[in-house]
Amino acid sequence: MSFDWSQYLNLAKELVGQATTPANQEAKLRDAISRAYYAAFILARNHLRDKEGHAIPKTGDAHKYVAAQFDISPDRMREKVAKSLKKLRLYRNQADYVDKFPGLVGIAKLAIDLSEDIIANLSRL
Repeated sequence: MSFDWSQYLNLAKELVGQATTPANQEAKLRDAISRAYYAAFILARNHLRDKEGHAIPKTGDAHKYVAAQFDISPDRMREKVAKSLKKLRLYRNQADYVDKFPGLVGIAKLAIDLSEDIIANLSRL
């Protein structure tokens, strides 16, 4: 069955305390994947900007740019950050745009693990 995208509105209302109908579990899991990605991506972006002096694109190109900056390094930890960011972004894109998402529960758990790994690795750089 295809995802009922209006469930995101229910989730938004739930998050601000206006819910009349709670969002379904699929909307919550999809949003969890998206939030896990953005937690890791923004911290990676800020690391490059604040600690390494990068001028990050202010467009959607920032996502590719950030991963690429970690990927071009010979440092294994930076390469791991890049690989995990790319995988997490694929999951986020699927969660945000694809009607049917098989294995959603498992991917949501994996997304959280990936995000935690990225954040831990960033703190070690």
